[in-house]
Amino acid sequence: MYVITGITGQVGGALARELLAAGQPVRAIVRDAARAASWAELGCELATANMGDAASLAAAFSGAQGVFILLPPVFDPGLDFPESRAVIEAVTAALRMARPGKVVCLSTIGAQATQTNLLSQLGLMERALSALPMPVTFLRPGWFMENAAWDVASARDTGVIASYLQPLDKPVPMVATADVGRVAAELLQQEWEGVRTVELEGPHRVSPNEIAATFGRILNREVRAEVVERQDWEPLFVSQGMKNPLPRMRMLDGFNESWIEFEGQPDRVLRGRVELTTVLESLVKRAG
Repeated sequence: MYVITGITGQVGGALARELLAAGQPVRAIVRDAARAASWAELGCELATANMGDAASLAAAFSGAQGVFILLPPVFDPGLDFPESRAVIEAVTAALRMARPGKVVCLSTIGAQATQTNLLSQLGLMERALSALPMPVTFLRPGWFMENAAWDVASARDTGVIASYLQPLDKPVPMVATADVGRVAAELLQQEWEGVRTVELEGPHRVSPNEIAATFGRILNREVRAEVVERQDWEPLFVSQGMKNPLPRMRMLDGFNESWIEFEGQPDRVLRGRVELTTVLESLVKRAG
């Protein structure tokens, strides 16, 4: 039995579909079983648990051959990430109680960075889970191509996409969530010892200019990327409702200044199969 957290998200859903297609039994951890009925119809066993409750998680992890951990994203965290720390503590305790055969944890490019930023939450998760007694793999993907969903309306309606990634011609390691789910499924079905890190990006690196040009080809109109100046980030994020925008700003700095990068040698980084065009076509179609 493979137990999956975050099945209602893009990565967790892709992972579950891969395992089900391979004929593997899947138990999905959900907060509301009624809202996850579609996964039960596909053959998943449903277990209700709260990611901050060690007891319910331990029960859900019980008897598992492997567990996939996805830390719920917190985009506007409190100081020192209290929300994620509470979940990490509960997940770690639950895994110690349940003792599944192995764990695959979704982490991120740059989880090893020493500068505090939004992705530091995954670094905290890595450090906690590294001390577990069972085999653990940290899957560190690049920037999700699906983040471009925020740009569809602007590209379609105005021909301009705002870019916090800069300079505009700088290639960034990006990957499709379908590739992340596929690789996570492969890792869960492998056998290994100890703690390992697997890094993953797409077929090639992608610049903001390439995102704009790809939107242009799909939408059959001229689309260009436009820099959002660094001094404008904080007032803009605050106007959007953020209370603590600094971690997000520092994450963007990390990509732009290249201190958020893969830790291993370039030839050890796995390459995905899904091209940017495929992802953007899907996003445009979904937007209608």
